[in-house]
Amino acid sequence: MEKKQVMKLCIVLILSAIAWVIPPEYIGLPGLSVIEQRVVSIFIFAALMWILEVIPIWTTSVLVIVLMLLTVSNNQLSFLDYRDADNFGTMVNYKSIMATFADPIIMLFMGGFALAIAATRCGLDINLARVLLKPFGNKSEIVVLGFMIVTAIFSMFMSNTATAAMMLAIVSPVLRMLPRDGKGRISLALSIPVAANIGGIGTPIGTPPNAIALRYIQSPESGLDIQIGFGQWMLVMVPFVVILLLFAWVLLIKLFPFKQKTFEINIKGEFKRDTRSIIVYVTFAVTVLLWLLDTKTGLNSNIVAMIPLAVFCITGIIGKEELKQINWDVLWLVAGGFALGVGLQGSGLAKTIIGAIPFGSWSPLVVFAGSGLICYVMSNFMSHTASSALLVPILATVAVGMGDSIAPYGGITTMLAGVAVSSSLAMVLPISTPPNALAHATGATKQKDMAVVGIIVGLVGIVLGYLILMGASKIGLL
Repeated sequence: MEKKQVMKLCIVLILSAIAWVIPPEYIGLPGLSVIEQRVVSIFIFAALMWILEVIPIWTTSVLVIVLMLLTVSNNQLSFLDYRDADNFGTMVNYKSIMATFADPIIMLFMGGFALAIAATRCGLDINLARVLLKPFGNKSEIVVLGFMIVTAIFSMFMSNTATAAMMLAIVSPVLRMLPRDGKGRISLALSIPVAANIGGIGTPIGTPPNAIALRYIQSPESGLDIQIGFGQWMLVMVPFVVILLLFAWVLLIKLFPFKQKTFEINIKGEFKRDTRSIIVYVTFAVTVLLWLLDTKTGLNSNIVAMIPLAVFCITGIIGKEELKQINWDVLWLVAGGFALGVGLQGSGLAKTIIGAIPFGSWSPLVVFAGSGLICYVMSNFMSHTASSALLVPILATVAVGMGDSIAPYGGITTMLAGVAVSSSLAMVLPISTPPNALAHATGATKQKDMAVVGIIVGLVGIVLGYLILMGASKIGLL
């Protein structure tokens, strides 16, 4: 470990240790139990480790789960068990902590990853791109719109990073053809990460922040238990994606106009017709259809997600090597965030926070705007998933504490879904999101170009997102 990383680790450990032993009144929560204070300390540890990236962020999640099992669970280390002490508090069920890695939302993502892996293996992704791009012709501005639409569609069902990598591979030969003194190269290069980040908002599996928000919206343990189906989410979010995508397209072609008015996109390939490919096509179509009709069929989207995994494993389309390609680091990262939520609820810390903070005196608009902007700023400098995993459990508690005062503004659903939208729109820097990093690596765009587009699209998107969520809530869509 480098000297700089060691220094960061020391800072994290010192601050976490202070939070472990400091009198509760010094952190504004007098009467905090021993267990609750330990959860606060672990929360601070996780936040600092994720922000400073002392170690890979997914390993922090693993460490958080282990720390909670050892220190706050009902099967903790014996020398830390002071249950005879005054105000020891309620221990968290160790099975609940361990179950976070098998949470239904984790299964939803696993099914999504299986679909993406199978689609890539049989060339479904590249061939769909070829077919979907064909109608957009060869006029430069319209081709950019085509790339953005196709990228956004793929990002709804595939990893944003994988989608951006595939689409940039298609774009790279075109970038080399475009005049180096023209701004069109910037427009085309930036269109891919912008569309990938926006497109992921469209479905519950499009990006982890969506799943994290949904998990708390639907969780009885958090006191919410509001059921939102896969199709219901899309009914609200896809129009948002379309509007913001069109705005981003106009912005790109105005800021970075093309000198070359036309260019050709040549994607070679054809749909395979072997048995395995047909199985993938049919399974993909059936899975998406069942997701869209989950409220009609009675099968929730988490259960539907297991169908492609089972079909592909049984038929040999996905084997041991393909299973290794599942983004396990993302799943561990999400699970760590869920574990923090379990600690908040199981220890009683959530109730303590509700009782200590006068949420009723706060303006709902201030809370909504503040939570969205905080998540947006944090997500530009750290993992979108990590920032959501930190903020959503706390905001779920805040929402419960504010009660009916937030109902006119869309209630709990708008608050938590708004945070998911805000995190996905954080794309100011090359480090903000992997698609940004991939686009920056092409050399066709500079950091200042990315920052200008990222700030404008991000802020417009946050305002638009909250307005659409509030409107959807008023007419009963959410």
